[in-house]
Amino acid sequence: MHPQVQAVTERIIARSRPRRQRYLQQLQNAVQQGPLRGQLGCTNLAHTYAAAPVAEKLILQQNHRAANIAIISAYNDILSAHAPYQSYPQQLKAALAKAGQVGQMAGGVPAMCDGVTQGQAGMELSLFSRDVIALSTAVALSHQVFDGSLLLGICDKIVPGLLMAALRFGHLPAVFVPSGPMPSGISNSDKAKVRQAYAAGDIGRDELLASEMASYHSEGTCTFYGTANSNQMLLEIMGLQLPGSSFINPNHPLRPLLTGAAAARIGEITALSPGFMPIGQLVDERTLVNAMVGLLATGGSTNHSIHLPAIARMAGITLDWQDLADLSDVVPLLARVYPNGKADVNHLQQAGGMPFVIRELLDAGLLHEEVNTILGKGLRAFTRVPQLQTDGTLQWQPVAAESSDLTVLAPAHAPFLREGGIKLLQGNLGRAIMKVSAVPDDRWTVQAPARVFSSQQAVLDAYRAGALNRDVVVVLRGQGPAANGMPELHQLTPALTNLQDAGYRVALVTDGRMSGASGKFPAAIHLCPEAQQGGMLGAVRDGDMIRLDGHSGTLTVLTDGFMARPVPALAVVRQQGVGRELFAGFRARCSRADEGAISIGWDDDDNEQESTS
Repeated sequence: MHPQVQAVTERIIARSRPRRQRYLQQLQNAVQQGPLRGQLGCTNLAHTYAAAPVAEKLILQQNHRAANIAIISAYNDILSAHAPYQSYPQQLKAALAKAGQVGQMAGGVPAMCDGVTQGQAGMELSLFSRDVIALSTAVALSHQVFDGSLLLGICDKIVPGLLMAALRFGHLPAVFVPSGPMPSGISNSDKAKVRQAYAAGDIGRDELLASEMASYHSEGTCTFYGTANSNQMLLEIMGLQLPGSSFINPNHPLRPLLTGAAAARIGEITALSPGFMPIGQLVDERTLVNAMVGLLATGGSTNHSIHLPAIARMAGITLDWQDLADLSDVVPLLARVYPNGKADVNHLQQAGGMPFVIRELLDAGLLHEEVNTILGKGLRAFTRVPQLQTDGTLQWQPVAAESSDLTVLAPAHAPFLREGGIKLLQGNLGRAIMKVSAVPDDRWTVQAPARVFSSQQAVLDAYRAGALNRDVVVVLRGQGPAANGMPELHQLTPALTNLQDAGYRVALVTDGRMSGASGKFPAAIHLCPEAQQGGMLGAVRDGDMIRLDGHSGTLTVLTDGFMARPVPALAVVRQQGVGRELFAGFRARCSRADEGAISIGWDDDDNEQESTS
């Protein structure tokens, strides 16, 4: 084990000990009660069984050793990635029935598409939809008639929300069931060029729409390496879904076999089986370190710098951005997938996929191998790939010794970068995250005067008016979770990339988020404390000299006397329309971005003061 990885792990264990001990005690208390289905009253059980087919009623009524599995789905057909889930409940139920077990559709969770809401008012609901999903999942599991859960979700906030709730029911096992990415359309780099041309006014709306529809063209996850596909990487490297299952297309003949295998596996790890593995024991400090290592090694979405602390909290574990930064110093970048390269996730899969990444990181001593997974003890089982046999059955084989495309997937001894793809920036503005994997290293440092804005549209208006045609640090404030729900600011990407391509030194500093697919220009994002909560970002003025340095990990206003300035209070904007008023309580309660931007309770003592050392 690399000493830096071990040191970070030990630091997290020490920091989390009181909260983690309380969590594990809560889990153990629930385990000792045993499966609750047999302890419920007859009226309770009758309601549970009422709508079940006769055969399932007999199993549930007569065989208390047969597992009853909750199926929780984020199906809708506005998300291409989730549209395949329409048929999954019946597939899963059929696979469980073969083992003499039962699956019940326990609940659905909302699933919004950030691609649809980008730049729209609805995007202000996006981050907090994660917490709504966690609450919805908890409601589904609260019936207490289930021995485990199969969780159907892929995209941006859905997987974190499902996982957060599953960890609060940590005495139950859980298996995630993916559906895979859509086949490749036009290349992501060509799509980006068309967007930049539209931002520059060189082409019209019809050409832009034709390009977008050639990229997003069928069922399946979008093929760039944004938050949705980063979710799938995390679930696999955390041992929460089957090896090699993340990036197989929805219509591939392996897909129904993998779905059936996921159902079979959950039945083998309930409290009714010898292989009992509750998710609260599976996900521990080592598992979360593995997740951070995977995120850095693949150049994954910066959104996970928010989601991982939130997920960890639900398991009684406290992560800090410094953990991510210290791991980034020693974890090499092994993948080049758009926006970090020209390839998409289908090319990543063809080059060796997650089994190759996991094997390389294990062999380099950068992952904890002896962790619990849904397959039992040890992550080495996740270095295998699923293969379709001539008799139509599914088997796993060791991943190939070499990457089949060294421009997409590199071995650990010859990585694309010696450091990971995410940096922590600190200075007199606070703390921020910077994604460096897609930014040329000669652009990691920018020193330029500030132009201050309070909305994404104002930045775009200034760009179109030519007011940003110079070296500039665009400061966009009032975009944090407490201000407006922290919508993604992806619409800025084409405009600021155009300025950079024109030869200007350009950077963005914001308390908001960028898309998981962003990263072409240097950006200090998720700045804490946010301006709405009194952060120094609120004191920045036009013309202040700002230095952003990804090499040294610093973000500093250089103007004399800056720290002595009073911080003006930002006006509280009453968000109305598109349901935003319903989320006022979420905005008022949420924690800082570096604490996960959590707006729901997670512990018996939410006010406990903790060290972030």
